[in-house]
Amino acid sequence: MEGTVKWFDIKKGYGFINGTDGNDYFVHYSSLPEGIVLKEGESVTFEPAENEKGKQAQNVVAQGKESSTEDAPVDEDSEEPVEETEEPVEEESVDEK
Repeated sequence: MEGTVKWFDIKKGYGFINGTDGNDYFVHYSSLPEGIVLKEGESVTFEPAENEKGKQAQNVVAQGKESSTEDAPVDEDSEEPVEETEEPVEEESVDEK
C-alpha cells in the first residue's frame, strides 16, 4: 500500500503514516530499513497489518530521496559489524648480484 508520512518522531522512534485507504498506520523505526528516518509529507510504500493495538505499517520503504540517516534511533541490542583492517605488508629487499 502507498501512503504519506503524517509525522515521525526520531527521538521516540515512531510515528504515523496516512494510507491511501484513508486510515492512519502506526510505524515503528524497527519497520524501516536500518538508519532511515521518515520525514513529514514523504511518500512511502508499506505492508498494512493489524494487531491488538490497531493498524500498523510494516516493511516501510521511502519513495523519495528525502529520507535521512541523520539522528536515526539506534537499536542498542544490535551489534555493529567490526571492520577488519589489513596490516601493511613489508616488502623484503632483494640483493641483486
